[in-house]
Amino acid sequence: MTPTAKEALERALEHDAFELYYQPQLRLGRAGEPDQPVAAEALIRWHHPERGLIMPGEFIAVAEESGLIVPIGAWALRQACRQAAVWIAAGRPLRLVAVNLSAVQFHSGNIYELVLSALDEAGLDPGCLELELTESILLDDVERVLTAVRRLKEHGVRLSIDDFGTGYSSLAYLKRFKVDKLKIDRSFVSNILQSEEDRAIVLAMIQIARSLNLTTVAEGVDHTDLAAELRDMGCDEVQGYLYAEPLRPSELEQWLERGGRITQ
Repeated sequence: MTPTAKEALERALEHDAFELYYQPQLRLGRAGEPDQPVAAEALIRWHHPERGLIMPGEFIAVAEESGLIVPIGAWALRQACRQAAVWIAAGRPLRLVAVNLSAVQFHSGNIYELVLSALDEAGLDPGCLELELTESILLDDVERVLTAVRRLKEHGVRLSIDDFGTGYSSLAYLKRFKVDKLKIDRSFVSNILQSEEDRAIVLAMIQIARSLNLTTVAEGVDHTDLAAELRDMGCDEVQGYLYAEPLRPSELEQWLERGGRITQ
């Protein structure tokens, strides 16, 4: 990490150069029913004065290394809660907003207080917030993380495991941490029509989740054949460019008003 990169992020935070986009998640319809928007994942973008819109993959690592992910993540959490409250008050079908937490942010020591404060400021019911945790968060300092997770769960906050299957997947921690949802990584999902191995892996994840009463979300769904196969496999929800790319709040509202149509 160079000092310049850190300083650029500090300036971005000071000048409100970050923005949240939202990608909808849809419940797969059964027996000919249409797929229904039910939630949205908040995804951060950086409006750089010279480079334009920068994706998180280019700056999150620097933010984590420098510790700036803590204030940036706090901003994102508060912003997402406020937006969710607006949509719910307006009667939008998006009853849940998902926010990613990094390991650095989670281990900062005040994640419990931060989450409750963000919910209170927005007037958002805790059941309308979902925190997406990576597997690495659950494997580091397990007892401390478990205590924080249990306290959040007691308040009704929902939890999901992001990119499930790419790390040290363990059925034991799914039980201990009492998560609500598994997000199946796109690296498996995208190949289920071509690879019997990937299809078997995804099917096993869906069956495990069902046995534990967890919801499954398939990431990276980009064409109708893929969605149809996931529906037949019993997957609950999907997310991907087949339905919508990450959108600004106003664009997502327009997408909903058009009936949440498939983009292809």
